[in-house]
This record gives sequence, structure tokens and C-alpha cells, in this order.
Amino acid sequence: MKTYFPKASEIERKWYVVDAENQVVGRLATRIASVLMGKDKPCYTDFLDTGDFVIVVNAEKVRLTGKKWSSKVYYSHSGYPGGLKESRAEELLSRHPERLLQLAVKGMLPKTKLGRGMFKKLKVYAGNQHPHEAQEPEALNF
Repeated sequence: MKTYFPKASEIERKWYVVDAENQVVGRLATRIASVLMGKDKPCYTDFLDTGDFVIVVNAEKVRLTGKKWSSKVYYSHSGYPGGLKESRAEELLSRHPERLLQLAVKGMLPKTKLGRGMFKKLKVYAGNQHPHEAQEPEALNF
């Protein structure tokens, strides 16, 4: 008996919408990363992108546990000497509410070309509206 590997053209992609209101960031990010990678499908293969598209709404209403709002620090570097910038989680949420969840999910995906392709299938919006109604997304409950 031979092992079946799906071809890239045979993979069916669905669209899911997730409401992030009152969800803990880390727990939500692990579930989203699993769907983006396709680990919930029987045809999952680690060297193919078998995952689905995920739309996250209400990203501004996520939760962090403990004292992470004031103690968790996000770093970015411009590439120039002395170009290290840091911001706390509460500052990041007030300036770019969708980036908090994006960074959490991106850290859980593979650090390869395949992972970058998976990350492009994630759409995060701060409010409860999104422009992907034409794709008829299904609600994904965790």
C-alpha cells in the first residue's frame, strides 16, 4: 500500500472567521496557527501548505493573563546602528491592535518560505467588520 500525498492543486481551502473578543492571546494563537498549517485536516503533510484562511475580528478586545500588559515587551529593529525599538503590550494594542495577535501567530508558524506563505492566509481586523464576505467564511468556534 502506498502513502497518498495530495498535490498542491488538489487542496481545498476554506475560509473561517474567528471572534477574538475576551479570548486569551496565546491560546487563541495556537489554535489559529494549527488551522493555518492544516494540522486539523487528514491530508496534513509537513512539507505542503494544506491550511485554510483565517479571518480574526475584534482583535482589539483580546486578553492577556497576569501582568503581561505592563511587563511584556515587543522588540523591532530598523537595521541601523542604535535602531532597536521596544514597546509594551498595552502600547502596541493602543497603536496597532491587530499586530499583537499577528506577532503571536507568526511566532508559532515555521520559519521558512512555507511559514511565510501560511502567514499570508491570516487576516486580522481590530473591529467586527471585515471585507471578505464574498468568500462566505464559516464561524470557527474554539
